[in-house]
Amino acid sequence: MCGIAGFFSRRPVNPAVPQAMLDELHRRGPDDASRLLLDSELNPADGGAIHNAMLHARLAIVDPRPVANQPMASDDGQVWICYNGEVYDWEIGKAELEAGGAVFRTHSDTEFILRGYQAWGIEGLLERLRGMFAFAILDKRCEKVHLARDRMGEKPLLYSLQDGDFAYGSLVRAVLPFLPADKRAFSPAAIDAYLAHRYIPSPATVFSHINRLENGYRLEFDLNTRQLTKQRYWQPKAESGDWLPELDRAVAMRTVADRPLGVLLSGGIDSTVIASRLAIQQLTQFSSFTAAFPGSTLDESGDAADSARRMGLPNVRVDMPENLAADFERIVADLDQPFADPSSFPTWYLAREVTKHVKVVLVGDGGDELLAGYKRMGKHLRTRWRQNIRLPLPIKPQLDSKRGKLATELAMDWKSAYSLRFSGFTPGQRSFLQGGRKLEKLCHWRAPDDIGPEPGDGSPGLHQLLELDFANYLPDYILQKSDLCTMAHGLEGRAPLLDHGFYQRLLSTSAAERYTRPAKLIFRRAIHPALPADFFQRKKRGFNPPLSGWLKTSLAPRFDGLGSRLAEASGGQLDAGAVDAFARAYRDGAGHLAEQMLQLLILDESLTQLRRLCRELG
Repeated sequence: MCGIAGFFSRRPVNPAVPQAMLDELHRRGPDDASRLLLDSELNPADGGAIHNAMLHARLAIVDPRPVANQPMASDDGQVWICYNGEVYDWEIGKAELEAGGAVFRTHSDTEFILRGYQAWGIEGLLERLRGMFAFAILDKRCEKVHLARDRMGEKPLLYSLQDGDFAYGSLVRAVLPFLPADKRAFSPAAIDAYLAHRYIPSPATVFSHINRLENGYRLEFDLNTRQLTKQRYWQPKAESGDWLPELDRAVAMRTVADRPLGVLLSGGIDSTVIASRLAIQQLTQFSSFTAAFPGSTLDESGDAADSARRMGLPNVRVDMPENLAADFERIVADLDQPFADPSSFPTWYLAREVTKHVKVVLVGDGGDELLAGYKRMGKHLRTRWRQNIRLPLPIKPQLDSKRGKLATELAMDWKSAYSLRFSGFTPGQRSFLQGGRKLEKLCHWRAPDDIGPEPGDGSPGLHQLLELDFANYLPDYILQKSDLCTMAHGLEGRAPLLDHGFYQRLLSTSAAERYTRPAKLIFRRAIHPALPADFFQRKKRGFNPPLSGWLKTSLAPRFDGLGSRLAEASGGQLDAGAVDAFARAYRDGAGHLAEQMLQLLILDESLTQLRRLCRELG
């Protein structure tokens, strides 16, 4: 797991730029920082003008020897790779390459990807990769750069193309130093999208001239024509066979590492399934780690510790702090751009402690998206009858989210209105905060991709909602949080439930098996037999921090002047009086606005940091 960045420019680039890009990646890859600097002819710059660069910050997990550092070159120096991620189960592919004459110098998956590209081309390579990845491959032979992001979106990839100059990176902040000063403006549409969804859906970012590559897509940049093309490379298909052995394979292959490994364990179903499969495969040497919220009714640490004991796994309890004043700025910085999942904070704290013990953790991300585990789906399906029927009702500016809910929903088509089931600010609130202006979009989600065949016995409409979550909520909210919060501490998270081989086995099951109430009963086969009989009847408690307490203590000083700061940072897009009125309403007792209040405080700190970074870059 690592951080990558680079650029391919027709203009000479100041040597300070690649260094600034690499500096932003340090926390993602603390073990090594290397660079490939090339001139306009793709030859080593050797102190001359720099036109092209590939940059890598390494977190060494498999084959930590220097010979496996990146950027890594082919034997003839014609192909180079920068890669972030981990691919698994590549031994058969390696044997095929060796039979064709390839001689491996390392036992790293980086070299497998590099040699696989040489042998099979980009399409043949991608279909053979199993795992999480974001990479850039420079092929001097055809003067092209290939970039790709994994199928589910576990690893990030940002990019920018401006006037024929191309840059990429693992973070928005790693791409930003390459952009000219006049290309560093915030995107008004992205700020509104953040208000709507708590995050900025792909392919947008908070900057108008930086994009986020969607999961399951690849890019090709032609160094001669300076043209960039994008295409989706994966169309899921159902694969017959029992899903449980495939899940066991997905879990087992993710335990391969040359650094210590553990598992994150809550009281919920998904992480307990992962821990169960470890224990059943007698992989009980790995410790489990659990976040604890002392004194909170949402604390699951007792349940998790009991489950770990029953399964024979060591368990380490990590208490969440009551005061985050000292860490708020750092956490917001590690979230890269405006991002307001409240559970980011306990995830960040958990990762900070866990990385003292291990460098790799298995996580339970993905179960709710695979098996329709969210209650909001059932609620929204009850209104499916209206589909594209909309009423031309005006969106009125309003401070409180409780007003005008029905009118807002009816003003949107049924699929778009699903975004209201899990949103930041309502359209009316967004209009209010932006001075009453008319919204250009009620929903900023991107159109869904193919997620595989719909079961013949499925609930009408459920497949449509799953498609929306797979394209938006899963990669841009759940997985973005997981990646940013773990990698901020040099910790690699691996998600067996998002293994595409396991997913395609699930696609062959019926809807009656996959979509149950209570949710995820299909996993009864996967749970350790020593766990309580009522395990699937437990109430889902989530991963929620003591938000109200934080807003009244740690974050309280940030309320003063919030409106004027946000108005200035957004170039007047946000109205100072409206923001301050919202803050007053919360402080005067509107406790249901707590998550939205946090959202504004994060936006304030994030925009402040990014503006300061732009000024420092000159």
